[in-house]
Amino acid sequence: MSNLYVCDHPLVKHKLTLMRQKTTPAGMFRELVNEITQLLVHAATADLPLKEISGETPLAPFDGEQLVDRVGLVPILRAGLGMVQPALALIPNARVLHIGLFRNEETLQPVYYYDKLPSPPTVDIALVVDPMLATGGSVRAAIARLKETGIKRIRFIGMIAAPEGVEALHAEHPDVDIHLAGLDSHLDENGYIVPGLGDAGDRQFMT
Repeated sequence: MSNLYVCDHPLVKHKLTLMRQKTTPAGMFRELVNEITQLLVHAATADLPLKEISGETPLAPFDGEQLVDRVGLVPILRAGLGMVQPALALIPNARVLHIGLFRNEETLQPVYYYDKLPSPPTVDIALVVDPMLATGGSVRAAIARLKETGIKRIRFIGMIAAPEGVEALHAEHPDVDIHLAGLDSHLDENGYIVPGLGDAGDRQFMT
């Protein structure tokens, strides 16, 4: 799959291993989410276009570059919230767009409960963030909604994914790049990623 990028950086692999451990406390888990997010956002934005600008240092004029695109961050609530602040640390001018979705644990289908997306869109590219891509239902629904508002360039950034979720996302949205820290084995009968890391929302927010 040409648009699937699994980060092979040693720091990402090391930190993801720590995240998976069931004995990792919530505070450390949140910090690992923060650190891995920054590394993934760095990789996922490596090809964003730049424009030349002129400026002046305390000593002399200079020629520099700045981002062309207006970037939007779209966390899948609630687990995706933990990825917003580290992404904003790298892209402080990014807009945060909210779509409230949760997965019905019986049907495994996404359920909307909040949507405040501007139309026409106020961003040129959207980075959808969610620690886990399991069945992919919530992410696919969020991306479809973003496209309805007119956003054409969308990328997904997640910690781990199951092959089933990756395939479902790619089948429905083949134009969306997928950036991951790890690609796991499979989904179990309850739709959870194996070996996974548990419920990312529960582990972040101690619920």
